[in-house]
Amino acid sequence: MASRIRLSFEKEIYEMEDQLANLEGGANGPPTDADQIRRLRRELIHLKRRIYNHLTPWQTVEVARHPDRPQTLDYIDLIFEEFVELHGDRAFGDDRVFRTGFARLGDFRVMLIGQQKGHTTKEKLECLYGCAHPEGYRKALNKMRLAAKYGLPTICLIDTPGAYPGIGAEERGQAQLIATNLLEMSRLPTPIVCVIIGEGGSGGALGIGIGDRVGMLEHAYYSVISPEGCAGILWRVANEETKPLAADALKMTARDLFRFGIIDHIIQEPLGGAHRDHRDMANRLKSYLLRYLRELRGIPLDDLLEQRYQKFRLMGVYEDGASSVV
Repeated sequence: MASRIRLSFEKEIYEMEDQLANLEGGANGPPTDADQIRRLRRELIHLKRRIYNHLTPWQTVEVARHPDRPQTLDYIDLIFEEFVELHGDRAFGDDRVFRTGFARLGDFRVMLIGQQKGHTTKEKLECLYGCAHPEGYRKALNKMRLAAKYGLPTICLIDTPGAYPGIGAEERGQAQLIATNLLEMSRLPTPIVCVIIGEGGSGGALGIGIGDRVGMLEHAYYSVISPEGCAGILWRVANEETKPLAADALKMTARDLFRFGIIDHIIQEPLGGAHRDHRDMANRLKSYLLRYLRELRGIPLDDLLEQRYQKFRLMGVYEDGASSVV
């Protein structure tokens, strides 16, 4: 998929891509030697690999927020079949950040819970840029309980800068509902696979992030707070100097979180990021989901719940007297 948005650190890539396009299209005169085109293609691959293998944490955040990056509805179109959307929370309304419903993935019938940020301005306003209200988390939990009732595994696709920070959301119990989701998901009697596909911001992401397997796309991020929010607290200003410092300090990239044991797997993206090839990224995500749905299917529910509990119970290190306890 050709991207409309060009990130600053990709300048060399786009210059070489433009040069290659001109050569292949004969824009510079007679058709170019095929060997020269092949050489330039190889150089382009090496350049992408060099740049994307050494992204800074802040550059990773930029990629995770790329407007052309595939979102939940894109994955629904590309890898899920027979999607039947379920609306509403039976209490207040239908939060359009959360797209929930029955779907088929390969041989599996699943409950899909996904966060949508929107591509166009109209979609973004409808979805509030991916910032869900309390009714969204209530809606998601209701659908998860429905999945457990019918013995269906649940798939959660996480992509949000954070829960909606408005007064109305707080008045309707935003924090309480996210906490309830954490509790209920920890003991939901059905397999749960969670994947951070873009942004994983604060409690807004964690509210559907308790699973038996938690995966993360290579250039996504997952953090207790956004770099801007962290910079605003620590330095009282979020600018081009403080945001990269905050992103580095937060250790929010997939490699850091895998090293800490916060996530279970890193899902490799197409060279140059998921925004460059939606279909390839969708196929990689599909393979990941099918692999772990098959693995989890064979685990008895009592064992599954105990493993899920221990997985999250054992995270982190704290000080107990003179010793560190894991």
